[in-house]
Amino acid sequence: MEEIDQVMNGDLVAKAYALGTEFGIKLITALIIFVIGRWVARWLAGLVQKGMAKAGTDSTLGGFLRNIVYIGLLTFVVLAAVAQLGVQTTSFIAVLGAAGFAVGLALQGSLANFAAGVLIIIFRPFKVGDFVEAAGIAGVVEAIQIFTTTLRTGDNKTIVVPNGQITSGTIVNYSAKDTRRVDLVFGVGYGDDLDKVRRVIGQVLAEDERVLKEPEATIGVLELADSSVNFAVRPWVKTADYWPVYFDINEKIKKRFDDEGITIPFPQQDVYLHQVSG
Repeated sequence: MEEIDQVMNGDLVAKAYALGTEFGIKLITALIIFVIGRWVARWLAGLVQKGMAKAGTDSTLGGFLRNIVYIGLLTFVVLAAVAQLGVQTTSFIAVLGAAGFAVGLALQGSLANFAAGVLIIIFRPFKVGDFVEAAGIAGVVEAIQIFTTTLRTGDNKTIVVPNGQITSGTIVNYSAKDTRRVDLVFGVGYGDDLDKVRRVIGQVLAEDERVLKEPEATIGVLELADSSVNFAVRPWVKTADYWPVYFDINEKIKKRFDDEGITIPFPQQDVYLHQVSG
């Protein structure tokens, strides 16, 4: 009996030793996979960020994508390490897939804003400091973030707009070009000398140094309206001078017309009264 017990104990020890050795090798291999894999994940994530920085991509987007790449690669490394220990990872993958699907449904709006933010940062329809009109709001761009864009309106209000609303509509960037055309319309009376009117308007534009010589300003008869002959006046200015020139030219034209005796008619109606006898 003692010999049998010794044999059995020896077998148990041998099996335990063999199992321990096998598990130890798997554990060491899993640790090696995790350590090396994490280092590779960090290196690849950093490489992505550096590549995007060299391409001139916004630093916010570069850092965000770096984190996404790192988390994705690290998840793969953890699954590979766990599989090395003999654990079935199929169920883990199924759980992660279901969780990702649920999170995607719950954050559908946020993901749409995120995708729109990525598009804005990559394609750059506008940049910080530009005056734009987007999502029905006009203002100066103060910040472009992953989910939202901050605008400052003309009356100094701060408005935070979801990026999804911006990319789903038309974006008008008033600051994209160095020059802009100022569109003005002035009405004069039918009895006024049109050549004189054109000459006076040209003089007013020539006296303003902010009006560019090239492209040349357009001065022409736009419409023979009911009460006036309307002139289209379209000078070109630097973008920063648009509104100052717009306001000043309107005022100067009114004063010069008054000095030159040029009339600016206003809508009027003649009413005739007929008395019916009896």
